[in-house]
Amino acid sequence: MPDETIDTLVIGGGQAGLTMSHRLKQHGIAHLVLERGRIAERWRSERWDGLMFQFPNWSVRLPEFAFPHSDPDGFSGTAAIIAFIEDYAVFVAPPIRCGVAVTKLRRDAGGFLAEFAGGSSAARNVVIATGPYQRPLRPDLLRDQPGLFQVDAAGYRNPAQLPDGAVLVVGAGASGAQIAEELMRAGRDVFLSVGRHNRLPRRYRGRDLIWWLAEMGIDRAPVEQRGPSRLLPVISGAHGGHTVDFRRFAAGGVTLLGRVTAARNGVLEIAPDLAANIANGDAYYATFLGIVDDFVAARGLDHPEDPLARLRLPDPPCLTTPLDAIDLRAARIRSVIWATGYGLDLNWIDIPVLDADGAPRHRHGVSDVPGLYFLGLQWLSRMKSSFLSGVGDDAAVLADHIAGRGQSVVVRSGGRFARAENASASRFLCCAEINPASCELLHI
Repeated sequence: MPDETIDTLVIGGGQAGLTMSHRLKQHGIAHLVLERGRIAERWRSERWDGLMFQFPNWSVRLPEFAFPHSDPDGFSGTAAIIAFIEDYAVFVAPPIRCGVAVTKLRRDAGGFLAEFAGGSSAARNVVIATGPYQRPLRPDLLRDQPGLFQVDAAGYRNPAQLPDGAVLVVGAGASGAQIAEELMRAGRDVFLSVGRHNRLPRRYRGRDLIWWLAEMGIDRAPVEQRGPSRLLPVISGAHGGHTVDFRRFAAGGVTLLGRVTAARNGVLEIAPDLAANIANGDAYYATFLGIVDDFVAARGLDHPEDPLARLRLPDPPCLTTPLDAIDLRAARIRSVIWATGYGLDLNWIDIPVLDADGAPRHRHGVSDVPGLYFLGLQWLSRMKSSFLSGVGDDAAVLADHIAGRGQSVVVRSGGRFARAENASASRFLCCAEINPASCELLHI
């Protein structure tokens, strides 16, 4: 028998879970949020010290809650984003329990049962809001390499964390590029393995990339119009925000490599694809500039041309004569940072709702299983679904859908029962105040 029953259970206490709580409150739907750690846990424990958010301050917002800033065109660090989410939690005042990691979610007679250490919660509806970046993907190429410090991007903190010597960064997406630049600026010898990528300008014709995405409606493009590429754009908010240019990295001392394909006795084999990968990024970049130019011309907008955006540095030697192998010892590489992306980790969902790759089957967050929903995933319904400023729209749609299913459920907690017809029933579960800094629950 479950320890408690609630109409709607939200799993995850980051921006997606908090936003879902806000939308459910607006509908008067009784609910409970369960968070494995602290509010915004991944922002706290899985980001490096110098990370700068990739979105300009003016674009950062959550439903009915603006981001405080003094520089609209600046970019904020992790601490400011955490503080913003904490303040939003105070604003929403969600019924939340932290330090509760759901280990299994399964069906039961009344809907769903979430199991966790020391108890379980039953719910008629469940929203999975655990985010898109759950499990670092690290190739198993250097598992047995002695004397080599290895860490994935989620575990990297700062250059001082690494032993002396050169550093190999594998992966040149947004995280890998920003980490490689940080190490370069710290005076480290850096090797950067660059795979296929989509590169975009930080600013063009006087406006930030995010402004153009919104102005042209690209960020609202529905998932049905998504192209075949699943690559995220390589952009950075570091050092005031600038366009990521791998040729400029090379000019600063970074040695560019193609993809790492194998490792034998401390020697890495490098694919002969560096030039093609750089060219692909250049083509994506140029295509976007052309789209903006056509939009400006069609609308007659007053945004002056920006010829500097099309200037290209000469190809560096590491690009014209790329390495096909690298000996870690000879190159004095003593650290490897795996910035090779993230995967979902939803195996705790004991319900047939995942595909062969472990991704949930859903349409705009509504799964095939009645009452089971997903929120905060990339391209959940549109391009900006996983953006801080976009998750609220999807949450509103899901809250409408949940409200349409009706609400009448017995709430049980601590031996007390009540018939729940609206959100006031949540007081039987966890009438609480939250201290976001420590994520304590102060039961009343």
